[in-house]
Amino acid sequence: MLSRLMPQRVLIHVARTGMANSKEPYRHSTSCVGWDVIPHTPFFQPSKAHAKAVCEYPTENGPADYALFVNGRILGIVEAKKLSLGPQNVLVQAQRYSEGATSNPFQFGECRVPFLYSTNGEVVWFHDVRSPLERSRRVGDYPTPAGLEERLGRDFDGDVQKLLALSNNHPRLRPYQIEANEAVEKAIADRKRPGSTSRSFKMA
Repeated sequence: MLSRLMPQRVLIHVARTGMANSKEPYRHSTSCVGWDVIPHTPFFQPSKAHAKAVCEYPTENGPADYALFVNGRILGIVEAKKLSLGPQNVLVQAQRYSEGATSNPFQFGECRVPFLYSTNGEVVWFHDVRSPLERSRRVGDYPTPAGLEERLGRDFDGDVQKLLALSNNHPRLRPYQIEANEAVEKAIADRKRPGSTSRSFKMA
């Protein structure tokens, strides 16, 4: 886990007070590695923000719990909810704030922020919205600022093309091995995560 690689952890606290007839006040604590957690103020300068987790960051669709800034750009939106709520469904709310971050320089369909996270303090869900083939999934921890930037720079489609260009007709390959290779390659290209298809039989 990232926490083992980087022991310097920042504890994020989310505190809200309920209004009349609303839910009870609640407080969340989630761990985030390498981020300087700051409140949003009228004096905040996005273009100068690096490794900042900005609380209650305003968007056209309302304030996001946290906007993760790296080199002046929002690379992630984090939504934090109370422990009794499942965080997977909260990703929809994070996506709405991503769509409302219209000053961000990215555009992925209607989204302006590429990476979405949601948590209830114990479980973290993640969604990479850059491709419609990507599906949300549970992850073990938040990324570092450098990790987010590295993820942004990955050329997944280019890597898939390099994989597909590898020879799959080696004379020592048996028909079932060729079929297995093709199945694994298709699963990777379709961004599926089958736990049992990690082995490939391709030969140089």
